[in-house]
Amino acid sequence: MNTPLTATATTSRGTRAACDTCDPCELESSMNEMRAIDLPCSQPSALHEQRKRAQRRRRARAGMTLIEIMIVMVIMALIAAGAGFAIIPQLQKAKIKSTQSDAKAIGSAAEMYLAENKDCPSVQKLIDTKILNKKNHTKDAWDNEFAIECDEDGPVVRSAGPDGQMGNDDDIE
Repeated sequence: MNTPLTATATTSRGTRAACDTCDPCELESSMNEMRAIDLPCSQPSALHEQRKRAQRRRRARAGMTLIEIMIVMVIMALIAAGAGFAIIPQLQKAKIKSTQSDAKAIGSAAEMYLAENKDCPSVQKLIDTKILNKKNHTKDAWDNEFAIECDEDGPVVRSAGPDGQMGNDDDIE
């Protein structure tokens, strides 16, 4: 089956023709070298159909399949989970260190209070007497109140820790 041509091009390799129906027919020269004539298509129909099928296959492979997208999503989820397992323990350690630092600051404020007064202060008393600023952390990292106990060695500031219960192994001084 021959189709009428719309254009031909003359190049250093010879004359090639392009037909209306086949995209794979390639012209090797610029548009100004082309001229319109009516010649039969130089490609056999079997080759023409084979090129069309190959072009359809290329177009079909150009996108990503749902399976490929799902595999990428699973890989990303695994990476995020691994990062989460690495970050969460560090976050717990940071909360403990922050609470220890705040407890030391409240302990210093309690010592200043005890130098002027004889009773053991609470965090609220330290704020009321303006020894401790409200902007300072007056609660631990888990939003629990600090407990101040006084003995002959001086004030001891404790936090209930992550579980919020005083008297456990996770209490912070």
